[in-house]
Formats: sequence, C-alpha cells, structure tokens
Amino acid sequence: MGACVAERQEPVDLVYTWVDDGFPGYLDLLNRYVADRRDTNPNRTRDNLDIIRYSLRSVARNLPGIRRIYFVSMRPQVPDWLNLDHPRLQVVHHDRIMDPAILPTFNSFCIVSHLHLLPGLSRRFLYVEDDMLVMTPRYHDSLFAPDGRPYVHLKPMTVVPSDRLDPATESPWNLALANADAALSGRFGAGPRNHVIHGPQIMDRDVCAEMAEAFADLIAATRAARFRGGDNVPPEFLARHLALETGAAVRAPWSLSRRVQGYVSVENLLPWTWAQLARVKARRTQTVTLNDSFGRAPNPRVVALVRRQLQAWFPEPCPFETAAAN
Repeated sequence: MGACVAERQEPVDLVYTWVDDGFPGYLDLLNRYVADRRDTNPNRTRDNLDIIRYSLRSVARNLPGIRRIYFVSMRPQVPDWLNLDHPRLQVVHHDRIMDPAILPTFNSFCIVSHLHLLPGLSRRFLYVEDDMLVMTPRYHDSLFAPDGRPYVHLKPMTVVPSDRLDPATESPWNLALANADAALSGRFGAGPRNHVIHGPQIMDRDVCAEMAEAFADLIAATRAARFRGGDNVPPEFLARHLALETGAAVRAPWSLSRRVQGYVSVENLLPWTWAQLARVKARRTQTVTLNDSFGRAPNPRVVALVRRQLQAWFPEPCPFETAAAN
C-alpha cells in the first residue's frame, strides 16, 4: 500500500457502497416511499455500465495491499458474478449496521454515516463509490502524507453558504454541503471550505465516530431521511473536514489532488463523453470517476462506448469475480 502504510504496518480496508435499481423488486420498493419525483432519478441507482466489476478489477491490479473489501448494499442485493467465497471480500447489508426503524433507506448520506460501524473495519479505510476506478499503483502514494496522516483531497471550488441558497430550488446535495459547512463554522470558525474531489479517499473510523457524536442532531436527521433532504449533511464531506480541523488529516496540495482526480460526466451526447474520456486518458489521472449523467434514457451508443473503454482499461477478470462469470 505504499511506504507510509508499510512503515506503520497499518491495515487498510476498502469500503464500497453499491446499488442496482435493476434488482428485482427494488423500484417497487423505492416507489412505495418516494414523494418527490427527483428522488426517482435513475442516475443515483442505475448500474447499466457494470462499473463496479471494473472497479474491483482496478483495485485487484493497482491496490493489492488492501486487507479486506467490504461490499455494502441493500439486502439482498449482490452482483450475480461476485465471488462471495473470496476470503478478503465481505458483503454487509444495510440491516447489519443500521437501525431497522430507518430502513429501507435510499439516502446515500444515511448509508455513509454508518460505514464506521462495519464489524472489524480498519481504523483508516478507503471509501470508494461504485463508479470509481483506480488507474495506477502510484495512487497508493497519494493516500497518506509523509507524517502518516491521511491526505484529504479537495477542489479549489468553495461551498456556497446556506444564506445564498434557495431551499425551494436548490439541490439537496448543495443544501447538505451548506449545512455541514455551517456546522463546522459553528465549532471551528467560519470557512470558506472546499469541495471534496470526485475520487476514492481515505476516511478515519474514529473521526467518523467523533462526527456522529459531535453533530448528533444533524446525523440523526440525515439518518431519518429515506432520501437526501435539505436538512441532511454529507458525511463524506463533514468527516473529512472534521479530520482537517482536528489535525487528524492533512490537506493534499492541489497539484497532487489534480493528478488524483479524473472525472467524466457520462452524458447522452456521444462527442462530449468521448472528449471527456480522451481528456482523462491524456492526463493519465490516478483515479477515474464515471458519473452517470444520462438522464432517464441512456444513449445506447454512449453505453457501448463507455463499456468498450472499461474493457480496454481492465480486460482481465479478477479474483473477486466467480469463474462462471468469466
């Protein structure tokens, strides 16, 4: 996992969160609870590109030192090709780490707020969303600073404060960011604070537990919301900024974070998506996030383009896939 980890001999686990709205019964369950049509946007739940398979291949190739992989999903969702017998892979359904009263949940903020409760989880763990790929072994050197503390990778863009947002029209994501920024300002002083980059990053289990205690009311509201809401907070942002404020983590220089972040908005306009893929390939970024921005009807030509690229990047099956699926 790189010199920093090796010197401390510290285990590092990896945590995926995954959902597939094509799983039998999922959409019926979602529609039973949905009240706002925006919460049926399939770009949050669709897995038509099968990116998680290629993400696992990327981790197997480029992060072989990961101790254990946790695969967090709604019961009984598991990809049919996943090798459940692999000793380094552990599937954990939501009901193992969450209060039954808040289930089912379709709120990624709620799910992430529980990740530090995974049984046996390493203190520092790599959180990877299911649309992220690790492109090079060099990425392990971007996880920890020379003093052993985790790097936090941030973008130059700052969070817009809540008094400049209209709750009636603003996205729950931006409202949640503003809530987290206000909470941090109340405890540590005013920002501005920067957005977290799109890409896998180290999180600290103990800092996440501190976050849940220090901001208990906000975390409780977040966990009680079955869908992202304007009174929520994004734990992936709040915990990392809390780590920076308390000295548990170090802000990475932008020159390094820029090398880490490779972001592609996968959209129905074929030339635009092709150009974005070409750009990340030319930049040779350490990670790539393929964000689903298709809308409700993906362009089959774009789907085919991205699938060809994924197969070109990671053609070889990995041990986390069953032999039958290969």
